[in-house]
Amino acid sequence: MGYQDINFPEGTKFLVTGAAGFIGSNLVEAILKLGYKVRGLDDFSTGKRENIDLFMDNFNFEFIEGDIRNLNICMNACKDVDYVLNQAAWGSVPRSIEMPLLYEAINIKGTLNMMEAARQNGVKKFVYASSSSVYGDEPNLPKKEGIEGNLLSPYALTKMVDEEYGKQYTKLYGLDTYGLRYFNVFGKRQDPNGAYAAVIPKFIKQLLNDQQPTINGDGKQSRDFTYIENIIEANLKACNASDEAAGQAYNIAYGGREYLIDIYHELCKALDKDIEPIFGVERKGDIKHSNADISKAKELLGYDPEWSFEKGIVAAIEWYKENL
Repeated sequence: MGYQDINFPEGTKFLVTGAAGFIGSNLVEAILKLGYKVRGLDDFSTGKRENIDLFMDNFNFEFIEGDIRNLNICMNACKDVDYVLNQAAWGSVPRSIEMPLLYEAINIKGTLNMMEAARQNGVKKFVYASSSSVYGDEPNLPKKEGIEGNLLSPYALTKMVDEEYGKQYTKLYGLDTYGLRYFNVFGKRQDPNGAYAAVIPKFIKQLLNDQQPTINGDGKQSRDFTYIENIIEANLKACNASDEAAGQAYNIAYGGREYLIDIYHELCKALDKDIEPIFGVERKGDIKHSNADISKAKELLGYDPEWSFEKGIVAAIEWYKENL
């Protein structure tokens, strides 16, 4: 259970790209707490400097400011590194529909640069962030690897291309790659601000400020909301996985299913608020229902998530109360 008992050799070094972002900074924090070395890479295009400032005094941490679209920066970042956890990417389905060229450059070319740099530097394992958006319009639940539908956004396309490159790099070059299809991650340090903010932190902030949140659509869409600690576990267990598990993609979630309108009412109750939401138009490219079959990750990665939605949302609310 969990990741605290995973052991790597003394002196093991991890590279976390997107280290100043929500997921990246949580990975950095967890690995440093376990006593291993971490090099962070970020260009602050979406990440925040304050997320990195937390670790600057730790002698096991070093940081490179740079863009994964630059191959030389990727090459330098991968020097003397055992494991790469590639989280650097631009998220948001709606934003990708507005900016397809930028998503191609960062999420595809940038990820390919990182794979190539990892290969040339002899990195042991390359773990990268994929997304549940690759399931597209496939209607069946739970979502199962190998049964994907038509993609609904440039963002989803970039993640599917990353997975295909991951397969090729394992098959052709022997770089052990592991794609992690994250399902609606939430938790501390997730940005509640901006037009493309994730729904849970956005709702929490608005309710704390007595504002009326907008729900896109009818609120009956469902998601497999996944607390950040489960994501950390999956990344570290992928680093410890067998070579036979490489070159594949895995659903990383809790395996639950929560309806957006129910979550909204739960947050109102937890924050002692009585505010009716506004119902807006559905967002282009959004999947209506998302719920993961995590049996493949359990079997091949030893993934065994401890944090249910109920447990995670309590921790998230506490963090936002203290930090907003």
